[in-house]
Amino acid sequence: NPYAGLVSHLRAVWLSGKTRPMEYRVAQLEALGRFLDEKKQEILEATGSDMGKVRGGWVLATFSGLCVPLCLGLASSWVQVWGSGGLLVGDPYGVVLIIAPWNYPIHLFLVPLIGAIAAGNCVVIKPSETTKNTERLVAEMLTCYLDNDCFAVVTAGAQETTRLLENKFDYIFFTGTPSVGRIIMTAAAKHLTPVTLELGGKNPCYVSDTCDVQNVARRVAWGRFFNAGQTCIAPDYVLCSLEMQEKLMPALREAITEFFGSNPRESPDFGRIVGDKQFRRIRALLCSGRVAIGGQTDEKERYIAPTVLADVLPSDPAMQEEIFGPILPIVVVANMDEAIDFINARPRPLAVYAFSCDSKVVNQVLERTSSGGFCGNDTLMHVTLTSLPFGGIGNSGLGKYHGKFTFDTFSHHRGCLHRNMGLEALNALRYPPYTQQKLGLLTATFEIKRKGMCTLL
Repeated sequence: NPYAGLVSHLRAVWLSGKTRPMEYRVAQLEALGRFLDEKKQEILEATGSDMGKVRGGWVLATFSGLCVPLCLGLASSWVQVWGSGGLLVGDPYGVVLIIAPWNYPIHLFLVPLIGAIAAGNCVVIKPSETTKNTERLVAEMLTCYLDNDCFAVVTAGAQETTRLLENKFDYIFFTGTPSVGRIIMTAAAKHLTPVTLELGGKNPCYVSDTCDVQNVARRVAWGRFFNAGQTCIAPDYVLCSLEMQEKLMPALREAITEFFGSNPRESPDFGRIVGDKQFRRIRALLCSGRVAIGGQTDEKERYIAPTVLADVLPSDPAMQEEIFGPILPIVVVANMDEAIDFINARPRPLAVYAFSCDSKVVNQVLERTSSGGFCGNDTLMHVTLTSLPFGGIGNSGLGKYHGKFTFDTFSHHRGCLHRNMGLEALNALRYPPYTQQKLGLLTATFEIKRKGMCTLL
């Protein structure tokens, strides 16, 4: 196996204890911070070449949510937490593998990497081969900042990644599609390796008849068309009444013009589709319903205009797969109950969105659906809070991260007890022979004293 030597070397280094001291972890996080500071321009140029040169969006997309300062300040307090009578230790797993996607090729490997370093692991990083310029930058430049004894970057396509997965890792963190997630999980199962799978899905957005239409349009249009729609938590389709569809159309058109001008193709804030294969797949979805806004395409530029499809049927192509592009279908439903039934009849998504001036409506959608995350009266913003976990459920993923949750993901929570060698007389009750007197005392010790109080062992 071409990667066996690399993985064996990292494991030997990890077993030596090199990554465990808090000073070492902080030093590596500081080095990661310098990489971001000193190579900011190169990062923006590489991601711009891969995804289309966008003035403001890529700055936000690349650097939002990075928690190096948070980890630097809090990592030491995360490692050990005393409980009643014992110690909970955040133990590093060992040698972990991070496989990153192409849609946010810097952000979506850095955030898990920060947590993996803070937790004390050795790491193999596999950037996406689809974004070749970013992959090259990470391989050439990141290794100049991190300790190459403990952190390695592997550039690999699908075939090479299959060979990489044959090796035993102690944890695998993957961001991508459900179909590839199944392959990752199958490979991990051979070694009983735990995984986090950050997958996608068709994220529904219910818009009730009682809402501020202009605000809804701006927030939905921003969430859908950010990064040209290539965002795993973007609202994938809108569910609303026929009356609300007619109100939303002019408001969405106005919001798109406000954001990207009368010709989004010329906007410095609107990106391009990452590759030819993805462009053709997304373009084929335009036959769904009727094009109410946008619809223009240019294969040479891999440009697809911000597009809204009206009167889309559940059987239309746009409703059969995650769109992952700048197309927003609107599916007409009679009411909230029908919208909830529509959502629940499909695989659980990564996010559910609900808009209404009536908080009871938002809460009803929250309580009666299941998803990785939920956001009421906005889109995307719930993932910017490091105090909240981010992750999927069912078809949309397994596990969670962001902020301290990333540290927890890459740590084995090891319960520890260190007792005094003396006071042996206190242990007599637990030793045989179990007389009636001992059994009576044991029963009294663990007896439930009050109604509503329960102890689970």
